[in-house]
Amino acid sequence: MTYTYFLPDENGTPKEFQTEKNSIVIIGANGSGKSRLGEWIEKQDEIKVHRIGAQRALNLQEHITPRSYEQAMNLLLSGSEETQSTHRVRWGSSYRNGQYIYSLSELQDFEYVLSALLAKQNLQMEEYINRCREKDKISQRHEAVPDMVFDQLEKIWKLVFPQRDIELHDAKILAKFINNNNDEIKYSGSFMSDGERVALYLIAQALCVPEKRTIIIDEPEIHLHRSIIDRLWGEIEREREDCLFIYITHDAEFAASHSQSDLIWVKNYDGTYWQYEKITKDEIPEELLVEILGNRKPILFVEGDRRSLDFLLYSEVYKNYYIVPCGSCTNVILQTKAMKDNERMHYLDCYGLIDRDYRSEDEINSLKNDHIYTLDVAEVENLFIVEEVLILVNKILGYTDDTNVKNFENYIIDDLYQSRLNDQIINAIISEIKYRLSKLPITVKTESDINLILDDIKNRLEVDKIFEEKKKLYNEVLESKNYNSILSNFNSKDIAKYAGKFFSLRSDSFCDFVIRQFHGEYDNKFIEAISKYLPKEIPL
Repeated sequence: MTYTYFLPDENGTPKEFQTEKNSIVIIGANGSGKSRLGEWIEKQDEIKVHRIGAQRALNLQEHITPRSYEQAMNLLLSGSEETQSTHRVRWGSSYRNGQYIYSLSELQDFEYVLSALLAKQNLQMEEYINRCREKDKISQRHEAVPDMVFDQLEKIWKLVFPQRDIELHDAKILAKFINNNNDEIKYSGSFMSDGERVALYLIAQALCVPEKRTIIIDEPEIHLHRSIIDRLWGEIEREREDCLFIYITHDAEFAASHSQSDLIWVKNYDGTYWQYEKITKDEIPEELLVEILGNRKPILFVEGDRRSLDFLLYSEVYKNYYIVPCGSCTNVILQTKAMKDNERMHYLDCYGLIDRDYRSEDEINSLKNDHIYTLDVAEVENLFIVEEVLILVNKILGYTDDTNVKNFENYIIDDLYQSRLNDQIINAIISEIKYRLSKLPITVKTESDINLILDDIKNRLEVDKIFEEKKKLYNEVLESKNYNSILSNFNSKDIAKYAGKFFSLRSDSFCDFVIRQFHGEYDNKFIEAISKYLPKEIPL
């Protein structure tokens, strides 16, 4: 099936597009003009386009007002009981600069939506009964009861809320479930949760809209839990394959989950004209791409995921950046390079920030050429226990001297680092060998070349020299007793948890305690403390 839609060209003139997909995602940053574009699409054909705004009043009365099908549909589509050719009544729009504005209004049509649902159900039942009567007159067997609109709603509802049922009875919407005592509990729609109400509203809207319409949904993710969004819209789209769905969002996760949809990126809107681009897959992963398109801030690629210390800490320190967690340091490097080399993204500043780990100065300097920078400490966990942070924690907890700070630092130097010294040296040697191997040009033309190459690699790697250099470095760090030097070279993910017992905190809560301080009166002091160990090339 082919679907047709219109977008404005560079002169604001409607331009026809076609797609074989029944959903389109329009993504862009806040303020990029996405909602106004949705309004523009709606106004091109207000008979065939039905738009659901982001601002929706979800107040639900206990009883549905019965109306004729014609009245109910007119109210749903245009806000008036009489057939209308525009949506001005529905949106209660204001008149500005010679035009009616729809995109700023709040929809207050939940009653109309449910009234249309009830009216459509009644009409379908009436039509079925009439068909049965005609069959009875000529003694023919009539058809089984077909699925009606409420059957469709129940089907979608059950897939989205498997622990809840929904029913329509005596012009009332009821939800029900079985409790732990195996009792059936029923409650009216007015007592539904926000998520249940918005799901009911959206499902009913989509099921009641006449055939072969374009349905625009502004912020399809709003008020919905992340776990049900994909199921909800996926099922609605399957039930209404005759309709084209256009989603308007800045939510990257929503856009990424709709990987089978056409993707349109709205770059800018000057009040008259839009800049937009249809996006196709390229060297940047699609999920990452839509994340980037949804914002205008400089991009900072970091290690970990959205629950990791990297993301939690950098989100507090780099407040003016869009933080993208990439998992491994290898992914940070690859994605930063891809972003930097992508002409489409030339307008955005991008950086990669990774742990120092066991990297040599040569490797660190090489990464800087691609805007990838390292911490001045070995691991992100070490940022939580730099001396400046320890002093702040000590003060917040009410200690009057620095005994706790000194005791912890001595423990790290004399106990923890010293006991793990040999492991640190070995891991540093392995890391350096891997790096040097990655830089060696290796060309094999014949089988006999292999042994020659292996001998050449061994000589060029200078493994014995690497061993002596690393052993000397890590022993000198230990002998120096310099706490900052220890943190720069001590690679251990569990290092910060040992701080808890020195400050009467649980070992698993120390980092969480530090993160919470970024939302208190000491937030700027913590940023200042940690920023000393962050790369100066990434401006705060």
